[in-house]
Amino acid sequence: MSVYKTIVSRGSIDKGWSGDQKYCAVTSDGSKYLLRISSIDRLERKRREYEKMSKVAQLGIPMCLPVEFGTCDEGAYSIQSWIDGEDAEEKIMAMDSAEQYRYGLDAGRILAKIHTIPAPENAPDWETRFNAKIDRKIAMYENCELKYESGSDAFLKYIAENRHLLHGRPQSYQHGDYHIGNMMIDRNGVLTIIDFDRDDFGDPWEEFNRIVWCAQAAPAFASGMVDGYFGGKIPMDFWRLLALYICSNTLSSLPWAIPFGDKEIQVMCQQAAQVLQWYDGMKNVVPSWYQPK
Repeated sequence: MSVYKTIVSRGSIDKGWSGDQKYCAVTSDGSKYLLRISSIDRLERKRREYEKMSKVAQLGIPMCLPVEFGTCDEGAYSIQSWIDGEDAEEKIMAMDSAEQYRYGLDAGRILAKIHTIPAPENAPDWETRFNAKIDRKIAMYENCELKYESGSDAFLKYIAENRHLLHGRPQSYQHGDYHIGNMMIDRNGVLTIIDFDRDDFGDPWEEFNRIVWCAQAAPAFASGMVDGYFGGKIPMDFWRLLALYICSNTLSSLPWAIPFGDKEIQVMCQQAAQVLQWYDGMKNVVPSWYQPK
């Protein structure tokens, strides 16, 4: 029997940036589920997302497990297992650095597993695709009514000098928004991954472009994430590429923030200043938040 048809109540969940309507849904037998509803015009996109989540779940990754997908009067819906736990960011920020690092190791190892899912054989060339993305992001910034107080030239210079690193990069499945804000810690203390709604295919190392949020919240967690992913010596090209991806993201973050108001604008300005500090004005490719164990 359809789980959706047994739902007897649902409470709205307002967290996150997704366009989906999210609910804690309770069925007639008292079970809790995460219910996500998208507009019907996103049906095929959401169907593909659900299918990819099913593949990720087969790897044994702790996550919201896909339960059911279908359509309803409100649009396309997906039902996922309910995680009984707390937001990882709040929980981890209260820990000591050693425990933060251990959870970071878990996050890195989980991400490495996610990246074992290959990209389609007909996936567009990464160098061509991401160079076009960089061009769009630079145009967004140059056409933006606001500018960072400092650092724009350093970001643009680093990008111009390091685009060649994109050549020949492999591709895999990506979570699409992998950072501490999209993780929870369940009642058993297990780090659990949520929100796959921005999944994609691309350079697996690009997936670290959101690590700035982890480093701001808990540098030890961010360090553990890198160490856990590589399980040993970290290639220097990883750091060079990560800096490229972060420069690109940082430039477009300001124009992205404008429609959301002054609060988000200030968040992005502060983040850009912190990125410059970590990278010493983009002169060092290994950020200062990284502390190897």
